[in-house]
Amino acid sequence: MSKTGVWEVYRVAIYNSLIEVIGNTPMVRLNRLPDADSAEIVVKVESLNPGGSIKARPARRMIEEAEASGELKPGGTIVEASSGNQGIALAMIGAVKGYRVVVFMPESMSVERRKVLEAYGAEVRLTPLGKDIKETLEICVQASKDFAASTPGAYRARQFENPENCCAHEYCTAREILEQTEGRLDAFVASIGTGG
Repeated sequence: MSKTGVWEVYRVAIYNSLIEVIGNTPMVRLNRLPDADSAEIVVKVESLNPGGSIKARPARRMIEEAEASGELKPGGTIVEASSGNQGIALAMIGAVKGYRVVVFMPESMSVERRKVLEAYGAEVRLTPLGKDIKETLEICVQASKDFAASTPGAYRARQFENPENCCAHEYCTAREILEQTEGRLDAFVASIGTGG
């Protein structure tokens, strides 16, 4: 190891944009688990993505695909129903790219999440709670649809139905994992929300 040690890793380059830093997250071996000798367990540290979550990947993919297809144009508005991380990622990327971002979220969401969204410049619109989580989500999504329909240049990211939400992991995350593990996987475990 050189005199600078571990810090040498961070001197690779100066990136042109925060968006360029999304992905290529490290994998870390968990050595202190019970029975660590019987299996090698590694985790992908997605919290190191800008915005602090894995959602930066699908947000980037959905926005870039919408730009490429002409669905999202310069000066447009990104609209989404979100309970947090996806909205935060869209707001972050929207800020970098100069888009207006409007996030609809249930009124039960924490003040901290709202403040993070606002710190990235997003407008937060709160929606009322339904009788259960399904109805609450439906109310939120419908409010985002209504707003987008009445807003010229609006693009709804549609994380719950947009195939690009999942494709971000098929084309990026999965390939990184295969490369980092040299394809040596016996099992893969992931939690899933919207699939993005």
